[in-house]
Amino acid sequence: MNTVNTHQKIDQGLCGTPLEVRDGYSRVELTTTGGMTVDDSSLVHGGFVFGLADYAAMIAVNHPNVVLGAADVKFLKPVVAGETMIAEARVASASGKKHRVEVRVTRGDTLVFSGKFACFVLEKHVLG
Repeated sequence: MNTVNTHQKIDQGLCGTPLEVRDGYSRVELTTTGGMTVDDSSLVHGGFVFGLADYAAMIAVNHPNVVLGAADVKFLKPVVAGETMIAEARVASASGKKHRVEVRVTRGDTLVFSGKFACFVLEKHVLG
């Protein structure tokens, strides 16, 4: 597995744990918790699903100064507390600073989320 070069201080309990990192690809796992739910049915807030997908996209680009510029996403199935999701991200194209990354999030064999992320590699840190 390649080294993760971005988002070094992210809380992996909230955004996932990298399982595989290669050039232009990542696979990240997140097990949801009760603290991620929005109601008594244990429905997980979509922001945690999106956060997992976003983190996987950042790792697929894997540059210290990568940021998200835009996302076109679809939430396809609900997720409940205790379920484990896997995000797979692939860089579909790269041109200059812009990288287009496609992400699929599954729960077992079920696709729960898909998205296309426009990621940008900046010359310096976004706050720099």
